[in-house]
Amino acid sequence: MATEEERAKDVAKIQEELKEVELLVPLELYLVTGIRIGTRMKSKFMKRFIYGIRPDGLYLLDVQEIDRRIRIAARFIARYEPSRVVVVSARQYGFTPVQKFCALTGCIPVIGRFPPGILTNPRFSNYVEADLLIATDPRVDFQAINEAAAIGIPVVAFCDTDSPVENVDLVIPANNRGRKSLALLYWLLARQVLRERGELPPGGELPIPPEEFEAKVILSSEV
Repeated sequence: MATEEERAKDVAKIQEELKEVELLVPLELYLVTGIRIGTRMKSKFMKRFIYGIRPDGLYLLDVQEIDRRIRIAARFIARYEPSRVVVVSARQYGFTPVQKFCALTGCIPVIGRFPPGILTNPRFSNYVEADLLIATDPRVDFQAINEAAAIGIPVVAFCDTDSPVENVDLVIPANNRGRKSLALLYWLLARQVLRERGELPPGGELPIPPEEFEAKVILSSEV
């Protein structure tokens, strides 16, 4: 974990590069939540979003691009009827963020295992007519993404440096594994979607902070 001094130097360096760009939240918040920390691998598609590499070999995503893509995704999502937007997470640290996001925006959460047929089989008891899918991690949410592709609806997904992007229409580069990272991502996306809909004013804030989007820590005995 970076020391306070190292983080301060990192902030100063990135601020100089971003210059006059105003981010959705202070740069420090992006850094402390690990939202830009990737893996030690990168895919051919995702390398365009990589800013650098840490001494320990972890790739770092471009904060400015994360911020920009959240804005683009929010504008896109806001065009759809909430009851026809499905948000999925097979990753446990995504469960709470997805539920909180959907509670605020009116979208449909599907967490845990994605039962085959939810999007493609009208006879299935849990069938949902969807116009848009939001995925937490393409690597583990592949069933939902494949079904979205089968019925021809667009997919927005948080993608890490090594994420597969087949059938993903709008990539949001981000750390899609971290507890705090996922909380901030879904908090920001919820806030921006509500602002785009006009349900919040341009500078309006959500009634709950990012911390309330955080999943509980998974202990080794629970894994």
